[in-house]
Amino acid sequence: MTLYVCSTCGTAYPPVAAAPAHCAICDDERQWVPPDGQKWTTDEHIDRHYTHAWQLHEPGLFSLHPTPELGIGQRAFLLQTPHGNILWDCTALLDDATKALVQSLGGLAHIAVSHPHYYTRMQDWSAAFGNVPVHLHAADRAWVVRPSPAIHFWKGESLDLLPGVQLACLGGHFPGATVLHWSGTHDRTGVVLVGDTLQISPDNAHVSFMRSYPNLLPLGASDVRHIGNRLATLAFNRLYGAFPGQQILQDGKRIVAQDVKRYIDLLN
Repeated sequence: MTLYVCSTCGTAYPPVAAAPAHCAICDDERQWVPPDGQKWTTDEHIDRHYTHAWQLHEPGLFSLHPTPELGIGQRAFLLQTPHGNILWDCTALLDDATKALVQSLGGLAHIAVSHPHYYTRMQDWSAAFGNVPVHLHAADRAWVVRPSPAIHFWKGESLDLLPGVQLACLGGHFPGATVLHWSGTHDRTGVVLVGDTLQISPDNAHVSFMRSYPNLLPLGASDVRHIGNRLATLAFNRLYGAFPGQQILQDGKRIVAQDVKRYIDLLN
């Protein structure tokens, strides 16, 4: 049986004899299907033909990004803490080199994923590093297409993963859309890994919000106001987004508050 992976979003489906007819995640209005129809690849093809580009952003924070670009094109993050390492978000690439590098950096204690577009091969990542728990918000439970005993569904507004590391559910892009707040940074000013619950602009000086990025569906004012209110309770200076080059390296909390207000004002 082959593990088929959606070429558009990177979601891995249960091993089957033939590729599925549809990808449930791409059929949703927040994603898209190519005009010439659904395309599939396999885990073996990905692991043989792609590699991760690694970057150290600051002490204890690495990103890993498949090259050439794969699926949606997101990067994942490896967060090192004295209490264990966390993989934030996921990619569909899990080759031997990646496994060796992650192990050399201390392995994984937890995996946490911001929303269903980045679930990809989270089950395989867990299995490769000792069946570590994968933390997903329960509001997005229906989007898991490959169940695993490693998946832990959490509820509510926040979950403390490790000392100095907390998941915060903001909603918006998906009901369970989550960010990771790391207060234990080297300078103690705090970082938020936002996935694309917040989208960082090309100038790295603004953020915005969408229900669907490819289909240009905006969020309503109440959703954005809720995101702003939740982030106002967290102490942070820097933001890192889902895609390479997306980072706000100073004054992040002020920028978020400013752009929440700007967004809501433009809707009125």
